[in-house]
Amino acid sequence: MTGAGDGFLAVDSGGSGLRVVVGSLAGGVRAGRESREPVRTGERGIDPGHFMERLTPLVRASIAEAGVSVPATAVVGAAGLATLGDALRADLPSALGREFGVRTVALVADAVTAYAGALGARPGAVVAAGTGLIAIGTDLKRWRRADGWGHLLGDCGGGAWIGRAGLEAALRAHDGRQGGSARLLACAEEMFGSARELPGRIYPRTDRPAVLASFAPRVAESAEHDPVAAGILRTAAGHMADSAAAVCPSDGEPRVALTGGLFQLGDALLVPLERELAERLPQARRVTTEGDPLHGAVRIASDLAAGSLTLPGDGAMLHVVSTRSEPE
Repeated sequence: MTGAGDGFLAVDSGGSGLRVVVGSLAGGVRAGRESREPVRTGERGIDPGHFMERLTPLVRASIAEAGVSVPATAVVGAAGLATLGDALRADLPSALGREFGVRTVALVADAVTAYAGALGARPGAVVAAGTGLIAIGTDLKRWRRADGWGHLLGDCGGGAWIGRAGLEAALRAHDGRQGGSARLLACAEEMFGSARELPGRIYPRTDRPAVLASFAPRVAESAEHDPVAAGILRTAAGHMADSAAAVCPSDGEPRVALTGGLFQLGDALLVPLERELAERLPQARRVTTEGDPLHGAVRIASDLAAGSLTLPGDGAMLHVVSTRSEPE
């Protein structure tokens, strides 16, 4: 095993579950695990007890495989950290210190790990879209974010938004109202059963955003032949471009990247999105995403452990804490 102080832990926590990587700076050895069960959110926001319950076996298995005795530095990227992370910020660093001997913890919004994975430490903007949607940008002096308010108040253009809009169009067709789509109604009944039973199948679910997002691929599949579905994706692209424009630095030639599973929907979404971005951000350069949020967490952990982190700190977005002293 490598010695104490040599290892790092990188965590990506989102709506689809947990992913971890444990590694060594010196030896370059890495190992990872994942769980498909998301961390619970309760009255205190993200539940730190459940977080540790899900995280601990993944980390222990990864430590054993990588041969890293003590991950001295940990970076935890978590969805909802900026708005629902007070309990996590209060409890998680000390829990990681007790359980694994971690000495330095960076609590990072998943938008920041997405940014770091996509662009590294360069000025620009990143649209991160999966079940939800957030845009984040920086000039390397401060962070700016847009949306990421969750499926009830925002995440406009994200997977849950597209799925909900598609199901609304399905129910409009069921009722005989304008704006309905018979094709999407057929898709909805194929996935969920009778349209009359749809509210009962969705409203009580604790994983409602993921359930809504599961319908987004059906909207994309229908877009070629269904003008309502195509219109939903054009509107989603407009929302994404709005968010990117709100956070992108205005000086220089900032980079713009897209990251997240939603962009696997393909040309039905990407073609109108590229058009909207070109129109609203003519000064920016579109680049290919270098890596995903877990890759970003690994990058931040490696830089933090090496003392070379240049991304700006922020109490809600990127907060570094020593488990043996006061917050930095």
